[in-house]
Amino acid sequence: MEREFMEFDVVIVGAGPSGLAAACQIKKQAAEAEQEISVCVVEKGSEVGAHILSGAVFEPRALDELFPDWKEMGAPLNTEVKRDDIYMLTSADKSTKLPDALVPKTMHNHGNYIISLGNLCRWLAEQAEGLGVEVYPGFAAQEALIDENGVVRGILTGDLGVDREGNPKDGFYTPGMELRAKYTLFAEGCRGHIGKQLIKRYNLDSEADAQHYGIGIKEIWDIDPAKHEQGLVVHTAGWPLDIVGTENTGGSFLYHIENNQVVVGLIIDLSYSNPHLSPFDEFQRYKHHPVIKQYLEGGKRVAYGARAICKGGINSLPKMVFPGGALIGCDLGTLNFAKIKGSHTAMKSGMLAGQAVVEALKAGREGGDELTGYVDNFKSSWLYDELFAARNFGPAIHKFGPLFGGAFNYIDQNWFGGKIPVTLHDTKPDYACLKKASEATKIDYPKPDGVLSFDKLSSVFMSNTNHEEDQPIHLTLKDPSIPLEKNLPLYDEPAQRYCPAGVYEVVTQDDGEKRFQINAQNCVHCKTCDIKDPAQNINWIAPEGTGGPNYPNM
Repeated sequence: MEREFMEFDVVIVGAGPSGLAAACQIKKQAAEAEQEISVCVVEKGSEVGAHILSGAVFEPRALDELFPDWKEMGAPLNTEVKRDDIYMLTSADKSTKLPDALVPKTMHNHGNYIISLGNLCRWLAEQAEGLGVEVYPGFAAQEALIDENGVVRGILTGDLGVDREGNPKDGFYTPGMELRAKYTLFAEGCRGHIGKQLIKRYNLDSEADAQHYGIGIKEIWDIDPAKHEQGLVVHTAGWPLDIVGTENTGGSFLYHIENNQVVVGLIIDLSYSNPHLSPFDEFQRYKHHPVIKQYLEGGKRVAYGARAICKGGINSLPKMVFPGGALIGCDLGTLNFAKIKGSHTAMKSGMLAGQAVVEALKAGREGGDELTGYVDNFKSSWLYDELFAARNFGPAIHKFGPLFGGAFNYIDQNWFGGKIPVTLHDTKPDYACLKKASEATKIDYPKPDGVLSFDKLSSVFMSNTNHEEDQPIHLTLKDPSIPLEKNLPLYDEPAQRYCPAGVYEVVTQDDGEKRFQINAQNCVHCKTCDIKDPAQNINWIAPEGTGGPNYPNM
């Protein structure tokens, strides 16, 4: 059928830090050059920030460049880091606090801020709209518009009012709209579903190492004011994950923000090998460690969420551009794992792409070409230098474990400034790292106590997640037989455990037969299933606009 369309100079997919920074950069730079450039940002969340989740300790370097007077403009950076405490958790009740001198300098946070990234994105959206950007929340980009010459010409938003079988609902159906553009920037965040398609179509990762991921699970707590120390940053490595080994690695954070609140979270590398491991349950028992319990005891959990992160770094970056568009932010994979930070790098990548767009349009180019200026801008920027210096951080942990990998990273970062004359590579994809269930140790997780630890369903409830019940399931199986016929006997179907929202279940029916059940309504859009499924059989696509979590300040 004939679809309605709108035309812009630039369409940006995703109102996260990279997409909004790109939009602001384009409009500011165009205004200085007295150019007219129309910019549209589409966001699948019900509002800007609804799907944003990050730690987050924020380095303001890119924000300083984009809005030098951000303090006077009221940017929500309210809590400056006052102190870093870093612990190695050696068992369920023991720990060693690391002296500053033994910590990689990239993990020191002097001059940084503890923030809600969702609230920063809301503020950035206000600035973008003030500059003339059109921001459309509640519209999910479903696919890229690609012409007969293989050029990206914009995006198609998803249809609204479609039932589970894909049929239009009477009186509720609205077909998706074509948003056409000279240049389209994809800023969907980690494992963007269109970005993934573009990487495959244009073979963008042919010269890159495998991308690597972690799953971050986070809660916000109101705590006893007597235990609160605004500006305190606590990081841990080790228990409940590996200290010396390399099979199940990760780390945690606990940040004291304003209003007697802390944010607490666990990041587990999705290269873990034990199919019996449950990231959600590891997080629940982690909160019982004395280092963490001392702050949470007597407090109240007020929010929950989860999100995958790209952590492969510069070695895993795909080609950044293709005819008619570019990947930016975590759709590209710009997180600096050595700093455990990706917001400032995402913003900078968006700004660099924005500069290239303005330069291309100013030169009279009508789109359809590759934004080679973006690649040139990146290679001559501090973003490239920062990611290059961090290139060994993740591979060292994967190869040598937290203890010995941490020692390597200390030497690399503190002695050589990230310029040690060797580059480590980690080319094994995360989904290929699982052992067979028969070869792995089963894990007996304690039951949640309802005080410090909780179950999945009550947690999902706190994420304000909702999807229209009668809509096509956005978690699709390429082969519906694989979960029970392959994954269950080989890996005890790990989707039951790696999903932090209880989406996947193996249900035994009355007749004794097993059924693989997908509770798509629970999905918090973390993308872990799309990444970790050992058969690469699960494909996450965007559901109807506004579906998913509604995070108030994550």
